[in-house]
Amino acid sequence: MSDLPTYVHITEVGPREGFQFEPPHIATADKIRLIDALSQTGVPEIECASFVNPKVVPQMADVFQIADGITRHAGVTYGCMWLNEKGFHQALSSGLYTPALTSTSASDTFLMRNNNRTPDAQIAGQIALRQAYSDAGLGSGPIYLFTAFGCNYEGAVSVEQAMLRAADLVAVCEDAGTPPTCITLCDTVGAADPAGVRALVAAVRTRWPDYPVALHLHDTRGLGIANAMAGLELGVARFDASVGGLGGCPFAGNRSAAGNIATEELALLCDRLGIETGIDIPALIKAAELAETIVAHPLSSKLAHAGLFTPKP
Repeated sequence: MSDLPTYVHITEVGPREGFQFEPPHIATADKIRLIDALSQTGVPEIECASFVNPKVVPQMADVFQIADGITRHAGVTYGCMWLNEKGFHQALSSGLYTPALTSTSASDTFLMRNNNRTPDAQIAGQIALRQAYSDAGLGSGPIYLFTAFGCNYEGAVSVEQAMLRAADLVAVCEDAGTPPTCITLCDTVGAADPAGVRALVAAVRTRWPDYPVALHLHDTRGLGIANAMAGLELGVARFDASVGGLGGCPFAGNRSAAGNIATEELALLCDRLGIETGIDIPALIKAAELAETIVAHPLSSKLAHAGLFTPKP
């Protein structure tokens, strides 16, 4: 346990990944209401929306209204995601935080489903994006490797395959003179287990010891918090999580219980381990209850339903 971090940065991705997984009927005002509630929980970063093709992901058609409507609080970063250069320029004009993110998938089939690109075309697109980032005055940013642990279309992803695709992204950043700020390993379809998390994190750290590792975990098969624990024991100090367990990937090939790990449950785990997050867990539970009301169906978070345990004196 000696490698446990003293502080963990949790990025809340529910308003983006959560709502894009729901049917496209969630009112813009409700999306804003949840972001405003999350702003008061102590989470340091909130992903508000994705700049993607609204014909493909109609849930994100109101992204500019969201960006304009949220109440911004000091100390909270309001971010977003995109998949291509057009999406980046839209994001840049929105006023949301635009880190110079570079991404691909360890699974070639998922990459075609999610981005409609081959691996070579994806890297060419990322090189062009990296140039657009530089032209906009942005320096280094994070790497995202989707389906790093497995894919519903291709099955298990080996460490070697994940490392090959990660190396492509690292090269894009290093060749531009902007080495990555971190390498985010994404369990996009909930395929990971603790042993797999340990193996891939160790491989990435061995190859690139100067680049911090982050984890984006899903709880599709019930191992999400166990995988987070494996990461914490290795000293991983950056995680993505989703309030109430909202979310999933609409192109993952599995609609069943595909939510992300619940932010409040990850925060509780950190709290019980003596790791600081800066998060007000009761406030986050209330935000999870709000999220469940908005989507009008039960969410996967056990903590949001059971409440905090308060032992009797």
